[in-house]
Amino acid sequence: MAAIAFCLGGCSTLDSTQRADAYRNREWLQSGANRVANLALRDNLQSIRRVQLTLYRRNPREWRKWAPSADEATQRVWDAVMQGTPLPELHGATGVEAIRMALEPGPQAFQGDRVAALVVGWVTMLRQANGDTWEQTMIDGVNAENAYRAARNMEISLWLLASRTDANGQPLLLSTEIGERGRNLVADRELSKVVARLDLLAAQADEKYRRAALDFSQSWLLGSLGPLFSMVPR
Repeated sequence: MAAIAFCLGGCSTLDSTQRADAYRNREWLQSGANRVANLALRDNLQSIRRVQLTLYRRNPREWRKWAPSADEATQRVWDAVMQGTPLPELHGATGVEAIRMALEPGPQAFQGDRVAALVVGWVTMLRQANGDTWEQTMIDGVNAENAYRAARNMEISLWLLASRTDANGQPLLLSTEIGERGRNLVADRELSKVVARLDLLAAQADEKYRRAALDFSQSWLLGSLGPLFSMVPR
């Protein structure tokens, strides 16, 4: 009885983990690969939001261009992205084009909220890598090339974020900080996580058709010749 109680206690502990999600009807339309891709997208969006909040804290002039608070600016950006409503100052730019505008120096530089433009670019790029959908089903899938390209673009934007300066030699956006006041590596850490997840999805998508052929061959071999193999003395 003690062993049974222990097992039941263990099961209840597993059910209450923060990573656990309640089952939804739509999950019946998802394969294992779809579910992994959706979870990766969820975590990537959370990472982007953390980076956005950090950038707003270090660059308050950006959200002050169009919102009364950083929280309000954050909400406006995510409402626009998730609802497919473009931000007027981006003139329809998304993906790489929005990232390029956000980090463009020079006299004709972008005058809007650079952090908002970055987030729009990153998030729309992640959606495209996820099969151009926020939630995959069995009719969708990760495009290996798109996921790989998105990972490289995230790496490039992280480098530009740390290196781009204005005409006075000052950073366009303050991000990473290592100094006497402390260390702030949120942008580096979270964007590196995004890159790693995208690379894993690209590798998984690249293997999909190869594994499908191998799985079929293995199933046929074991189904047809399995009884014969069981008769061979060992």
